[in-house]
Amino acid sequence: MSSSSLERDFPSLRSTQYDVTSPEDAQYNCIAWAAGFNDRWWWPSRRPSYYWPGDPDDQSMGAFIAVFASLGYAICDSDTPEAGFEKVAIYANESGPTHIARQLPTGEWTSKCGGLEDIAHTLSGLEGDCYGKVAVIMRRKAAG
Repeated sequence: MSSSSLERDFPSLRSTQYDVTSPEDAQYNCIAWAAGFNDRWWWPSRRPSYYWPGDPDDQSMGAFIAVFASLGYAICDSDTPEAGFEKVAIYANESGPTHIARQLPTGEWTSKCGGLEDIAHTLSGLEGDCYGKVAVIMRRKAAG
């Protein structure tokens, strides 16, 4: 996907700094990437090709929060980087959760754009019609 395609799907990227950090790969998606995996597609579904460590019929915000809570995350108040913590941001629209980004040690965020590239970006760079807005920030103690 070229930067013009990213900017078409995510027009807010035009006014922010972002970098494409990997080639396209349809094996994993944003949820897997945010959870630290790149070997399968994570989404609540009964499709055999999908993985979800929760109720496959529940696509609510509560379900996404519960899955990340099972990975050690808890809801927090700020997207500001904190020493010793890793953070994720859950985006949502009126239909529910749409995307999850993971914070990098630099304070930037990293996202897998569907089956396309990974990008480093600001949180506002992906807000808009496609993903909605950041609805929840969660954090956990960093490993090591």
